[in-house]
Amino acid sequence: MTSATGNGFDGQSIRALVVFSVFVAVTHLAVRRWAPAADPVLLPCVVLLNGIGLVLIDRLDRAEAAQAAHAGTPAPSSDSAHQLIWTGLGMLLFVLVLALVPDHTKPARYGYTCGLAGVVALLVPALLPSRFSEVNGGKSWILISGFSIQPGEFAKVLLIIFIAAFLVANRDLFASEGKRFLGMTFPRLRDLAPLLLVTFVAVLVLVYEKNLGFSLLVFGTVLAMMYIATGRASWLLIGLAMFSVGAIIAYQLFAHVRVRVQVWQDPLATYYTTGYQISQGLFGMGTGGLIGTGMGNGRPQDVPFAKTDFIISTIGEELGLVGLAGVLVLFLILCIRGFSAALTIRDAFGKLLGGGLAFSIGWQLFVVVGGVTKLIPLTGLTTPFMSYGGSSLLANYIILGLLIRISGDARSAPPPPTRPAPPPLAEDLTAHVSRRLLPRRT
Repeated sequence: MTSATGNGFDGQSIRALVVFSVFVAVTHLAVRRWAPAADPVLLPCVVLLNGIGLVLIDRLDRAEAAQAAHAGTPAPSSDSAHQLIWTGLGMLLFVLVLALVPDHTKPARYGYTCGLAGVVALLVPALLPSRFSEVNGGKSWILISGFSIQPGEFAKVLLIIFIAAFLVANRDLFASEGKRFLGMTFPRLRDLAPLLLVTFVAVLVLVYEKNLGFSLLVFGTVLAMMYIATGRASWLLIGLAMFSVGAIIAYQLFAHVRVRVQVWQDPLATYYTTGYQISQGLFGMGTGGLIGTGMGNGRPQDVPFAKTDFIISTIGEELGLVGLAGVLVLFLILCIRGFSAALTIRDAFGKLLGGGLAFSIGWQLFVVVGGVTKLIPLTGLTTPFMSYGGSSLLANYIILGLLIRISGDARSAPPPPTRPAPPPLAEDLTAHVSRRLLPRRT
């Protein structure tokens, strides 16, 4: 962890490094204790991403402290210290997942309970008064006496468990029942009633809370899991059609959606108002160029929400395209290894759960990077394991724990039994006995 001016380590940085190292050692020992056969790459990738995020948050803290000192105002509290505490709690949840879920199929027993709990978690902020749930215009938080939590992050994990359990329990209906139309098989509506109910309630609640980015994350993950479960292209067409209709309705109904689309089309046209954030982020990444300005030598603190929504632009400015590509490669390895665990496990629930969890990480990263680079409109999502925020970090460490449990079960399972060779035919058996019993002629 370097200072805002790039002057290297100090006592605070060394103490944080020691504490973080202890956290990592404990999680490593937990994996060796409860999932020794798990993929050895998953945890190191996450630790590296989490560590880079802590360094960047600390660097932004120091820049804010320097600005406060120059202005003669008190320095703000250290967000990197808070993030380190959340990291410890996230790793504790990771250990608890490994210890309390000895078999990856155990969550399937509580599939419908998880679905109900996920919807309730999404409903709570919407039902609370704005002073207890609204941050920056979005009602997706629970705010009590300085403590804040975003229950939607945990609802994401619960809904993925429910969808996997539901699809496995009804896989025969999806495979055999349905109506043929345009060469594709569409399932019956009554077979999908529970799934559609949970999905639409989740999306409607998120739209009401003005958290459209998280709504897109949930919808995309559900669609991907449906395709993984059925292998039918009809689901992709249905999903694209539903997304198109929903996007048009959202554009017509919500002013903040129209503003984000207009900013996406031309951020410089509203540079001094709504386009300032994305414009500054693009300027910063352009300044970074290929190898970046170097840690502490840029000005990423000029970008609003640089520690949360726009931490990708901080990476691009100070570590350059090379550093940003390295971070994206780490996420790519994490997702590929997650899908590999899902493909290796033999039961259907493990395949769907692992595939859904791995896809959710990759899909969230795509939405975040796409918004920061102006590929798609901004959504307000945070980068997994890197951005400042306790709820996201805790939920993602739960996802990591489930992926490592699936990987460990897949690698420790005995190989499938081989079929015995078929008995020889009568004439072959006679010839075989003759060769074995009769004396060889010389």
